[in-house]
Amino acid sequence: MQKLFVDSVDGERIVLDGESARHIAKSLRMRVGDMICVTDGGAEDYGCQIEEITRDEVVLKVCYKQACESEPTCRVTIYQGVPKSSKLEDIIQKCVELGVTEIVPTLTKRCVSRPDDKSAGKKNVRYQKIALEAAQQSGRGIVPQIQNMKTLKQAVVDDDSEVKIVFYEGGGERLTDIVKPNAKSVAVFIGPEGGFEESEVELIEKAGGVRATLGKRILRTQTAPVAALTAIMLITNNLE
Repeated sequence: MQKLFVDSVDGERIVLDGESARHIAKSLRMRVGDMICVTDGGAEDYGCQIEEITRDEVVLKVCYKQACESEPTCRVTIYQGVPKSSKLEDIIQKCVELGVTEIVPTLTKRCVSRPDDKSAGKKNVRYQKIALEAAQQSGRGIVPQIQNMKTLKQAVVDDDSEVKIVFYEGGGERLTDIVKPNAKSVAVFIGPEGGFEESEVELIEKAGGVRATLGKRILRTQTAPVAALTAIMLITNNLE
């Protein structure tokens, strides 16, 4: 069933206008009587029937409410070294589909792309829209947050995950030895195109991070977070 995120659900009727209404009527070409799932991002799904479609509004009748079954049991935050061009957009889309909770663009020493605060702010608006669209497409119960850009030092200080992993081409421990099936929160640190410097890896380790490997192949910066997240979802039984 198609899912749509709304600002709030209050009562037995939901009136949609603007982009949401146009999406249902124009893009999805839905009709009166069709069923659609909506959520306000609180990890609960509302099964709704379309009652009315006008030029400007779509009216939904709430038929039932249930807990969203698509949200992972493990909260994963990805600290992604800021990559060049549109690579971050692809990372956001794929990782949201796979179950990431939060993505933090992270400025490291080898980042070639170094946007100023104004430019980064404009990009963040687009990034959050990509996250919303991916969350709707994949049936998520929340819209993962794309945080404002941070330095690596800020990211390390702010993170409160119970497990911290840094992927480094120099090798490390196997994911299955670091992440357990009952893990509740995992932080993943991914370097930019040039990878991390040794001093940056040591910084993460001092905060409790563990060096990890994704095999003997060196993955691109846009491939590594997708591979890592998939593996973590599998280990924590969130791909069943």
